[in-house]
Amino acid sequence: MQRHGIRARGKCRFRITTTDSRHGLPIAPNLLDRNFTVAAPNQVWVGDVTYIATEEGRLFLAAVMDLFSRLIVGWSLGDQITREIVIDALRMAWFLRCPDRGYGLTFHSDRGSQYASHEFNKVLKECGITASMSRKGNCWDNDCSETLFGSLKVERLQGRHFETRRQDKDEALDWLLWYNRTRLHATLHYVSPMQFEQNSASHTGTTAS
Repeated sequence: MQRHGIRARGKCRFRITTTDSRHGLPIAPNLLDRNFTVAAPNQVWVGDVTYIATEEGRLFLAAVMDLFSRLIVGWSLGDQITREIVIDALRMAWFLRCPDRGYGLTFHSDRGSQYASHEFNKVLKECGITASMSRKGNCWDNDCSETLFGSLKVERLQGRHFETRRQDKDEALDWLLWYNRTRLHATLHYVSPMQFEQNSASHTGTTAS
């Protein structure tokens, strides 16, 4: 890297402002308990929300990750942080993966009001998904999604200036697709999430859905 004049990007410190747990909504128990190793697809999904600044204002991104392969199976972007964007991301994941309702799928998130809302939990119940939530103010309980958004900002967005939310959306979506198809993960034996699922399916004779 020194010989070719290559410099690594470092992570910038940032203050999490997308989690509002100051509400009286029901809180699910922490079923995940930092167990980020999953034996098969559609056993544990994790969700989170982040924001990206533009000249037009903030753009919010809600994502759903399958812990088995770290594949991003659902996402939604919006001008405001609402329960609708986390519901849309969940519905996208459900549509793409089509898991068995009796499979015992768990959805883990922080204690944000969007995930604790009656509307979001209604969708979970309709899909037969069990809710799990991090402990209060403990980002390590949802470390995988925190790492995902940190990688997005360092690898694609850091140092970039966006005049419109449309420009930001294009960059974020392009990175998410690259992340799923190409980005190598040490925890996946240095293959991409898609390749990891394909390798697993070929060994077991099953599919992710």
